[in-house]
Amino acid sequence: MRTPSTPSPPSSPSLPPPSGTHVPPPALTLPLLALPCAVAELRHQVGAELDRRGLPGLVDTAELCVSELVTNVIRHVGEGVPISLRLVRHVVRHEDRLRIELTDPCPRVLPMLLSASAEQEYGRGLALVDALAACWGVIPHKDSKTTWCELAATPAWRP
Repeated sequence: MRTPSTPSPPSSPSLPPPSGTHVPPPALTLPLLALPCAVAELRHQVGAELDRRGLPGLVDTAELCVSELVTNVIRHVGEGVPISLRLVRHVVRHEDRLRIELTDPCPRVLPMLLSASAEQEYGRGLALVDALAACWGVIPHKDSKTTWCELAATPAWRP
């Protein structure tokens, strides 16, 4: 298993894409409360947004990652806390990626990658994110934290 990556802001290519190249839309930010009943609606919103952005191949993986990140907040930070989900498409080392960020108000409770046994009911959420994402990590802030993961998207922009 990988360990979480060190915090890294989304990077951009040093040159703009050549003319005629698709420029990704701006980031989407969805503020909401971390409630179990909100997870299904949030999955639907993420899927619809990725379809609009021309990324239908990432819908299932992104929905699963979002569900696991939100469920972690509900279980370990608390039900009903305010959270913010952010989706942004960017380029890292010539690879097109979708970055999923979930910010919650508790900087002290950090997500941990566990090895759950077959008998354990919980503890697989971040293992799924770790297996599906190109990378993931946590950015602590003074009064919050952002847990993020990146999914490889195609086609990649090439200079």
